[in-house]
Amino acid sequence: MAGRRGEGEHGEMAIFSGWMALRLACYNRGTMNILIIEDDAATAEFVAGAFKQAGYATERAADGESGLLAALHGPHDAAVVDIMLPRLDGLEVIRRLRAAGRTLPVIVLSARGSVDAKIRGLEAGGDDYLAKPFSVAELVARVQALLRRAGNAAETSVLRVEDLEMDLVTHRVSRAGGPIALQPLEYQLLEYLMRNRGRIVSRNTILDRVWDCHFDPHTNVVESRVCHLREKIDRPYARKLLRTVRGFGYVLG
Repeated sequence: MAGRRGEGEHGEMAIFSGWMALRLACYNRGTMNILIIEDDAATAEFVAGAFKQAGYATERAADGESGLLAALHGPHDAAVVDIMLPRLDGLEVIRRLRAAGRTLPVIVLSARGSVDAKIRGLEAGGDDYLAKPFSVAELVARVQALLRRAGNAAETSVLRVEDLEMDLVTHRVSRAGGPIALQPLEYQLLEYLMRNRGRIVSRNTILDRVWDCHFDPHTNVVESRVCHLREKIDRPYARKLLRTVRGFGYVLG
């Protein structure tokens, strides 16, 4: 067992070293890197070739588990994720990626082109969806559009809902200029609510998207955290921002 553990650690270190070398190479060339999570070698090679012709660096993962690991820790600017993957399906890869707080743009590839399939891909956290067979020129164009939008969003490092502010760089939260101290789970919850301002968010969505939790479905962890958060961001102020919509969930703003 010790030998196997050592081999695993060496393998992970080799992967990490490879990613760091790729990060440095991309930085030195000013090249954006696209992660391709696709089990079909021919499709992956075809897609990688199109991106390389467009001036991008690429990295391929052939299954969901290695793809998730690469997406979580690698130097990637966007990801192309197939749904039908071995070891971990593409939708679960995206869900876990979002739950971990990774915001890199993701475009979903699938042989399923129905409206329901597209909705599932987008609800899992995908930014765009392309059904097979597809034009690689269109795929590259769609990824470029996602990168432009991500670049514009990156320019905004502060989230605001009326007089409530969250600095995503320093992790400082304030309302009407006064600082608010939050616990990590409270911060994650508030960030998600602020990014979805004006939208009703259900407790199950919070459990899935904010904490990727595997709590008992009858747990009151969401209600408890919302209560604590409300005490900090609303109680001292006349204008209440965080509201409960009975039977549906919560809305901020």
